[in-house]
Amino acid sequence: MRIRKLSTAVAGAAVVALLATACGPGGSTGDGDPSAAAGVGTETLTVGMPNGVQTENQSPFATGSSALSLGYAFVIYEPLMMRNQARPSEDPEPWLAESITWNEDFTQAVITPRPGVTWSDGEEFTADDVAFSVQLRIDNEGLNAAALPYDEVTTDGSTVTVSFTAPQFVNQAKLYDLLMVPEHLWSGVEDPTTFTNTEPVGTGPYTLESWTPQAATVVARDDYWGGQPQVPEIRYSSYNDNNALTTALTTGEAQWGWTFIADYENVYISADPDHHHQYAAAGLGIDALYVNNETKPFDDVAFRRALNMVIDRQELVDIATSGVNPPLTNATGLPLPAGQEFLSAAYADAELAVDVAGAKALLTDAGYTWSGEALVDPDGEKVTFELTNPAGWNDYLTALDLIKNAASRLGAEATVQPANADGWFADIIPPGNFQASLHWTDGGATPWDLYADIMDGAQYKKLGEPATWNFGRFQDDTATTALADYAAATDDATRQAAMDTIQKVFVEQVPAIPIWSRPATAQYSSKHYVGWPSEDDPYNQPQPTGVQAAQIVMNLEPAS
Repeated sequence: MRIRKLSTAVAGAAVVALLATACGPGGSTGDGDPSAAAGVGTETLTVGMPNGVQTENQSPFATGSSALSLGYAFVIYEPLMMRNQARPSEDPEPWLAESITWNEDFTQAVITPRPGVTWSDGEEFTADDVAFSVQLRIDNEGLNAAALPYDEVTTDGSTVTVSFTAPQFVNQAKLYDLLMVPEHLWSGVEDPTTFTNTEPVGTGPYTLESWTPQAATVVARDDYWGGQPQVPEIRYSSYNDNNALTTALTTGEAQWGWTFIADYENVYISADPDHHHQYAAAGLGIDALYVNNETKPFDDVAFRRALNMVIDRQELVDIATSGVNPPLTNATGLPLPAGQEFLSAAYADAELAVDVAGAKALLTDAGYTWSGEALVDPDGEKVTFELTNPAGWNDYLTALDLIKNAASRLGAEATVQPANADGWFADIIPPGNFQASLHWTDGGATPWDLYADIMDGAQYKKLGEPATWNFGRFQDDTATTALADYAAATDDATRQAAMDTIQKVFVEQVPAIPIWSRPATAQYSSKHYVGWPSEDDPYNQPQPTGVQAAQIVMNLEPAS
């Protein structure tokens, strides 16, 4: 069973009740030992990822480490709180933190660690470990992947206070998600940014037993604070590509993973309809066509708006994602119903619909003409542009072909150019070396992340300089101010007013073109274990490569 949902400002009596009933990952509802009730399974659970040959690196910090790439970092190391990413507006559940309370302006958080937790080497988990884990990120900028503006961290007995240089209302989830590491081991590391951590020690339900460049195996602890894991062993296998992983999932060689499977109903589900499942957990993240707002043709808002008006999003979803990713239907780009409570009243009925005639009229008013079928801009140049994404990303590349066809309805000539994935991540997206490219946004508990990732001027970098977000180099003072106001607000009315402004700029200026909701999707088999997140039980998103993995594996029980 899962931890009961409690507010982040959980009261002392509620905390006592939580501990007294032994509710926790793998815990019961007070009816005795969960392993005795359900019986520990005997089958190894195999997780598959399409990430190729791995390099031995078990760091929970290093992007691309084997532990993070395949996901086993998240059953060895744990976060402070467990967020339900399938229902982002829900309060998080206590995890390594018994509670986290914020001050009024969200510049300070007081963390109370859960008592009775031990590291896998037997050492006690304490407030000092929490403080050290935060301080490690303060002292080493390369480890602060969440880019939180820390001020200082202090301890007072069994509590830890983390202060920030700016309000963190919109970044609460980033604090909750922080993985904790043991001070008694990491304090002696000379350079934690390069430390490969080949013998990882965490608070999680599993420990690393073996590792090869193709697979890692973790085994269940018998002294885990949340109870006895029902899955005795998990093997994390790395396949060369999506096709190889699809085959492994379809044949049952792997029982949990995530990859895009075209026509998944016929390819995957039908291979074992009683046990094969795919769950796509909706949230507030989206995929958008990021466009370069500083180069032709996307430096002209008229063309951005016109292209936005001729894209058939339902067609893209049906063909490129086999219907998995819900199309975005509202002009604000908000996924609905997840974003309904944040939707500006001004755009409640503003639908995204194909309107070729309206788009051409808009271009005509902006000074565009046509030479035969070819669209000509106000400078007398034919409108052309390139769409790019990594080779092998079939859903994105298929969508780009459809966007190319949509552009042709306006007379614009677009081409699709597949790129090397490493080059796309390093040399194309961050420096803005593209005209148009599909890319995702963060989710988060509010739409702030979605909009900030696309158009926050505070994240603007000149073309050629690496950007963390705002890859399209959009600049608008009104949007930047409204995003800052939303983040700093201490009441709901002020936040909604700022959100109304943010959405107005997004709709009118189209800094990027919203395409589809980006659900967290995974495939899994219930042949040997049940208790997976699903549409009927959406306790979290289903992927094995996130902080929610520990919650999922502790919810699994042997199939009857």
